[in-house]
Amino acid sequence: MAQARNAGCTGEDAEVAAWISAATERITAYTQQLFEPTPLVVVADVAPDGTALLPRRVRTVTSVTPVVSGDDAPSLPSSAYRVTSSEVLGGVDAVHLRWGGWDDLVVGAESYNGGWRGLFDRWGAEQARIEGEFGYATVPVLVTQACALLAAHMQAAAAPSDADSTAAPGLDVDDEGNNVRIENTDETTTPVAPSASTGSTQVDALLVGYLNRVSLIGGV
Repeated sequence: MAQARNAGCTGEDAEVAAWISAATERITAYTQQLFEPTPLVVVADVAPDGTALLPRRVRTVTSVTPVVSGDDAPSLPSSAYRVTSSEVLGGVDAVHLRWGGWDDLVVGAESYNGGWRGLFDRWGAEQARIEGEFGYATVPVLVTQACALLAAHMQAAAAPSDADSTAAPGLDVDDEGNNVRIENTDETTTPVAPSASTGSTQVDALLVGYLNRVSLIGGV
């Protein structure tokens, strides 16, 4: 809040918070990243070698379920896959299936029948539903600064001129001419569409190191 005000954002706390929220959403669309730990469910394509690239930085995976037609497949045990994360230098965000393990109590996944790897191959699943926690452990300093700058930039760009206020008296503006009617009652989490820019070249430059290139190919 203080950083956004220092960057030029004005108004009551609720208004500044709304601009920060709007800036956060735009940064998410531009970078295709989550900058704080966030529970998420994703569906990822599974390559022939069993690798499922994930569209966000992964922290932990709690459930992996092959997407198959007909009866629902059971969730795989942790022994049937391994997880890698870009949080480790040189790593990639992915779940590597067909890894190993077995369960003699699950038909088709018995140790003598190829285990989970053999069952997965027989399912012929092309996608997996993955549930877990995604995002950075803490918000990077540059991202925080970029969000503050973008909040001020968006507020300034949305401020109507005197002529606009006269032509549209229904606008809810403060004494400085800022549009303060900012409402967002949708509490559901929905995917944010990719964006080519945040709308500010200065902010784009601060965020270039955090662009998620993998998500641009849709996890293929």
